[in-house]
This record gives sequence, structure tokens and C-alpha cells, in this order.
Amino acid sequence: MTASNPVSEETTSRSPLWLATWTLAVREVVRFLRQRSRLIGAIGQPVVFWILFGAGLQGSFAMPGSEGADALSFQEYFLPGVAVLIVLFTSIFSSISIIQDRNEGFMQGVLVAPVPRSAIVLGKVLGGTALALLQAFLFLAAAPLLHFINLAPEMNLNLSADCIIAAVMFLFWISLGLTALGYLFAWKIDSVQGYHGVMSVVLLPMWLLSGAFFPGSESRWMSLLMSLNPLTYGVAGLRRTLVVDQQILSGYPSMMACVFVTVGFAVACLSIDIWITRRDPAVAS
Repeated sequence: MTASNPVSEETTSRSPLWLATWTLAVREVVRFLRQRSRLIGAIGQPVVFWILFGAGLQGSFAMPGSEGADALSFQEYFLPGVAVLIVLFTSIFSSISIIQDRNEGFMQGVLVAPVPRSAIVLGKVLGGTALALLQAFLFLAAAPLLHFINLAPEMNLNLSADCIIAAVMFLFWISLGLTALGYLFAWKIDSVQGYHGVMSVVLLPMWLLSGAFFPGSESRWMSLLMSLNPLTYGVAGLRRTLVVDQQILSGYPSMMACVFVTVGFAVACLSIDIWITRRDPAVAS
């Protein structure tokens, strides 16, 4: 072991990986509970969007392949997209904390501590994932209570306990992938303002092109972008767990493809996060 490496294998073994991971993850949760404005921003705005857009587009939305009594209203179609939007906002806020920790000196202290660099990634990402998953679950669990907003006499979504549990399992991988992607950007960006620029140019368009807000487009180039967007498969998989009539989703990716791409994207982003954190420790610039 060369002298240039401040953390040796011997000292690293004194601080187990999962102890450091747990500590950093709990810190993310505690920080969130102390900042109620983050809860309002992460879940309040998407719910307002769901209500307003659902009411405004109720009469003009037509889901391809959905007709008659089995037709999906826009609120029913948009509900999985809102759950993913809640996850996206929470992931963004969690990733911004990386920039704040660096500017306040906390990240430098963690980097020189005798813990594996992977613990930094896992703690930050898993903490943000837990917060995103909790808020999305609360939204899905409360959705049946908001049935009075829907003008249709019956819900065409299955919001039973079993389906919500299956949806939460899918949301876990979506949350993990988006939080890991946010970590990747935040690790390389020096300012919160710069991160907001990435959010506006990359992350929000990524959500818009996932089929969360509209089912598709006649434009060939937009359809191609949607097919290349990994979040498209996450939204499609989540919608497949909630929609009663699966024939409506005949043009969507199969559940197997959705699971494969969503899990693969999350694992790939997490692996890249660990790699850049080990390779580029100079965050204290």
C-alpha cells in the first residue's frame, strides 16, 4: 500500500461498510425531517399537477386502445407519472445535499475518515431512495381517497394492497436509479445553481419523455427518444402493476423488459457512482 493512499485496508476494516452506510443514510432522513419545505416541494407540487391537469384535460384525453367504460381518464393515466415525479423531485433534493455537504466541509471529513468510499455512495443513495419511496408510497396509498376528483363512476386502476406493494417494489428500483443518477451529476457540479440547470435540461425532460405525461407521439424522433429513455420502462412497468385492463397497454414494453431495463439502469448508475467516488476524491476544490 503506497503512502499516497490515506485509507489502508487495515483501517478501513475497522469501520464496517454497512455501519458507515447506515449512518449516512439516517443522516439524510433526519435532515429531511427537519426541513418540511422539502416535503411540500417533493409531494405537494406533483399532487397539485395531478389534480389540475387531471381536471383540465379530463375531456380531451383519449388513451390509445382504451374505449367505452374501460377507458382510462387522464387522472388514471397520469397517476403513475405523478408517483415517478415525486420520486424525481425527492431524488433531486437529496442529491443537492451532496453539493451542500461539500461546500460546508462535511464531505471532506467523510472522505478522510477510515471508511470505504463506497459507503459514501450507498449512504447517500439509499437514504435518498428511502425518502423517495416513502413519499411515493404515501401518494399511492392516499390515491383511492381522492377518487372524488375522478369524474368516471369506477376506477380503472387496481389500488388494492397487493398492487400497491408490487408498485412500491417497482418504485424502489426507479428511486434507486434516479437518486444514483442525481448523485452522479451532483458529484461533478460545484454549485446548487448549476445543478438546477442540469435538472431543467436533463432530468425534467427525461421524465416528460418517459410516457408519464403523454402516451406517445406521432413524431419519429420523439418516439425514438422515448424508446431510448430508461425511465420510459420504469413508468411503463409501474403502470402495468396498476392498470386493470392490460390490453390497453399492448403497445407498451413487456413487464420483463421493464424490469430488466429499470434494474439494469439503477445498478449501472450506482456502479458508476462508486467508480467516480473512488477515482476522483478531489471534491474539496
